[in-house]
Amino acid sequence: MIVADKKPVEEIIEYLKDHKKILVLGCNECVTVCEAGGQKEVQVLASALRMNAQNQGNEVKIDEMTLERQCDQEYVEEIRDVIDQYDAVVSLACGVGVQFTAEQYPSTMIYPGVNTCFMGATEKRGLWTERCQGCGQCILATTGSICPVARCAKRLFNGPCGGSTTGKCEINAEVDCAWQLIVDRMKALDKLDQYETLCPIKDWSTDRAGGPRKVTREDVQQ
Repeated sequence: MIVADKKPVEEIIEYLKDHKKILVLGCNECVTVCEAGGQKEVQVLASALRMNAQNQGNEVKIDEMTLERQCDQEYVEEIRDVIDQYDAVVSLACGVGVQFTAEQYPSTMIYPGVNTCFMGATEKRGLWTERCQGCGQCILATTGSICPVARCAKRLFNGPCGGSTTGKCEINAEVDCAWQLIVDRMKALDKLDQYETLCPIKDWSTDRAGGPRKVTREDVQQ
């Protein structure tokens, strides 16, 4: 899932200082799971904004709404009839949702309410860790289902490097060396012989280096 973290409320207040009609817009998908932008977080942020406006002696309208998704036109369309009531929207969706909502409503300022971090997994409540960077050319089949692009600090395809020590990365003693994890898993799967095969040079044009990307599926298009 996409993992996000809440922005400091002070930063959001600064965005909104010249606005009087504000909609705080949540998303029921990834940001709800990571407790950054769901209905609960919408309520908390809206309450904080109202309290700040009251303390400043400002008369500000602040409403709340949560969509199923903000990256899908079907759901973003649900605010079509009310969007003109506001001069600003604080979106608690990921960066994709913020941009997509802004594209649908070009005359309304859409502000981000979270910092989008990475695609990751929930290890336990309150702890999410990166697993994928969406490079567009998945090599998990040859690395024991552990991604060196996302989990190796140097994005090495033939590791480990000389900086790893006792299974930990040189950048931080608490970070597992991705290639140590790969070796250990391939050994457990009795596939360590594959480790001897050098990974070819990656085609980075499928990554962000090739510019903004899109996926087209003609078999599902209408």
